[in-house]
Amino acid sequence: MTVLRLAVPTPLRRLFDYLPPPGMSPSQAAGLRPGVRLRVPFGRREVIGYFVEAATGSEAPAGSLRPASELLDTEPLIGAALIELAQWAASYYHHPPGEVYSALFPKRLRDGKAHRGLGEPAWRLTDRGRGLPPGAPARSPRQAAALDLLREPGVLPARQLAEADISAAVLRALRDKGLVESTTLAEDTRTATCRESLTLNSEQAAVVAAMLDAREGFSCHLLEGVTGSGKTEVYLQLIADCLRRGRQALVLIPEIGLTPQTLGRFRARFDADIAVLHSGLGEAERYRAWEAARTGRAAVVIGTRSAVFTPLADPGLIVVDEEHDASYKQQDGFRYSARDVAVKRGQLEQCPVLLGSATPSIESIHNALVGRYSHHRLHRRAAAAELPAIEILDIRRQPLGGGVSPALLEALESCLAGGRQALLFLNRRGYAPTLQCHDCGWVAECDACDARLTVHRRRGLLRCHHCGAAHSLYRACPQCHSRELVTTGVGTEQAEGFLCGQFGEHRIYRVDSDSMQGRDSMAALVEQIDRGEPCILLGTQMLTKGHHFPGVSLVGVLDADALLFSADFRGEERMAQLLTQVAGRAGRDGAPARVFVQSRYPDHPLLQSTLSCGYAEQARALLEARRASGMPPLGHLVLLHTDCADAQAAEGFLQAVRDAAGNALPAGANLIGPLPAPLQRRANRYRSQLLLSAPNRREAQAGASLLVAEAERLPARRGLRWSIDVDPQDLF
Repeated sequence: MTVLRLAVPTPLRRLFDYLPPPGMSPSQAAGLRPGVRLRVPFGRREVIGYFVEAATGSEAPAGSLRPASELLDTEPLIGAALIELAQWAASYYHHPPGEVYSALFPKRLRDGKAHRGLGEPAWRLTDRGRGLPPGAPARSPRQAAALDLLREPGVLPARQLAEADISAAVLRALRDKGLVESTTLAEDTRTATCRESLTLNSEQAAVVAAMLDAREGFSCHLLEGVTGSGKTEVYLQLIADCLRRGRQALVLIPEIGLTPQTLGRFRARFDADIAVLHSGLGEAERYRAWEAARTGRAAVVIGTRSAVFTPLADPGLIVVDEEHDASYKQQDGFRYSARDVAVKRGQLEQCPVLLGSATPSIESIHNALVGRYSHHRLHRRAAAAELPAIEILDIRRQPLGGGVSPALLEALESCLAGGRQALLFLNRRGYAPTLQCHDCGWVAECDACDARLTVHRRRGLLRCHHCGAAHSLYRACPQCHSRELVTTGVGTEQAEGFLCGQFGEHRIYRVDSDSMQGRDSMAALVEQIDRGEPCILLGTQMLTKGHHFPGVSLVGVLDADALLFSADFRGEERMAQLLTQVAGRAGRDGAPARVFVQSRYPDHPLLQSTLSCGYAEQARALLEARRASGMPPLGHLVLLHTDCADAQAAEGFLQAVRDAAGNALPAGANLIGPLPAPLQRRANRYRSQLLLSAPNRREAQAGASLLVAEAERLPARRGLRWSIDVDPQDLF
């Protein structure tokens, strides 16, 4: 008996056995290739499963196996390396394999629709249709006419059939009889060419030469270059070599907002088909980009996190830009790191991987120092530009307007008067983070979360930034009915209002998730900024990630103190990265530039180290601190989460897992918790966590397997959800 073993998208971490669909012979079933899709019954519904392997038997009870309903693909749409990557990811992240396989396909194919190639829609005869004599079927003249038209060429565009008065209904009837099938006429593929490149400085040229020597086979490289050092030009020249060899390049970027600028630079350099993949696209656009990448039509693929699973016909280079960015880690569902998956994919595809950043993650620096990655450094900015000086502004006892101190206000006036642009960073959207009553102390809090409501004055709303709940602004205190309601703290909306009042003759651009909601909003902003007119850019982290604004000569960090005190062991690393990145937006065209960091704690060691040394030195000091504490990358972490409407049930489940794991933990592994998450209640569900620490990856993986096995074995209370996060980026 031939049994088909399938990955089915369910929360269960195992494969499912099915019999071949009706009409499929044992030899056909045994010859199926991994990755083909089948429609299968699952409970009372039908779902799409992905074939993994054939077996000669099953552990399921005799007679319990059900046949698959339909084979959807005769050949797999994804290659063997990508299938192996999915199997590795399901194992490493301990995630249900069916959900991992689903991540390889666009929605159209996940929904079970027929694969459709790019190009002009067309129809062709099947073997059965070619066997009919001319004029058949005699009782259906229109169907016979359609078959006669198709007989000689074998395939015709749907447009030509319509011009011959063959309706879509006639073609569907023939398809239902198995006489014709839909197809597409492939578009001509452009030969990728590269326009003239820029001249590299000696450091850039050394990096390119070293990577060209390693362009065959797998190798991983860390490119650590100061902001504005020309890392993108290195990417472009390496990709140009990749395209000249007829290979494809995959480029990952951390945010959708970087897409317009990145795409513009790539299109200016390459005369080639470039596919873009991110969540802001419509499903039809995503499908076309996916298919262009899969068939090799797209020479370059640019995408955010999920693009790491895009099939490529002939991958020759994988680039992960801003590799340190936390956006590369999926925070719910399938909790993978796109950066780490990209490295594994390069190994399986046997192509080089380049990780680039001005502020590399401590993990990547460690891998470079121990020799796992080749390490390349760019110490100076391109085009002889100088790194800006950073000044700490002590704002204690200083009057602040919209979060702006008098010294920063004066610098803004001077910057704009000189015809330059300024960038202000404030990582807090809305008008103010708190609304409270001056008389009784009442504070506006979310009814569903352990969080305060943020004031959005322009929309007249109080919003929870955790669950999305909204409430109209109060006119009076709901507790004592006083009208003395005041706001505490400053958000981008409030700062924007102040700046508009001070600099009404200049444009103020607010850049946050509230103002940048249209799919083309960031592209329109970049176009405006690139005109070079004096203006102020005010925004959240959306502004700090890799943007190139050559006209910016002043950068201001309005509230560095919000970054200084973090309970997360990665807090210091992230602050050093953020300050370095935001400061790096200034002076990129070679003009003199200044960076001001406002703080009430000007003597804080982190701020002082930012002044006295660069990020490279800070990162190495942090790595030594991690060595002493056993934190990643010198140790490894796994986090087991629960959330439930009942707080006691959430913690009780984790305690039961801990008790069951008991003495079976690997040597050196420890469990901490269960503990409530710092934001314990979110959307009226209570969240708890159990942390596993281990000295190396092998013990961490063994411990994760044990936790998952015990969690699956326990009877879960109805409504309780649990998940596992390997190599978590956020513990608090």
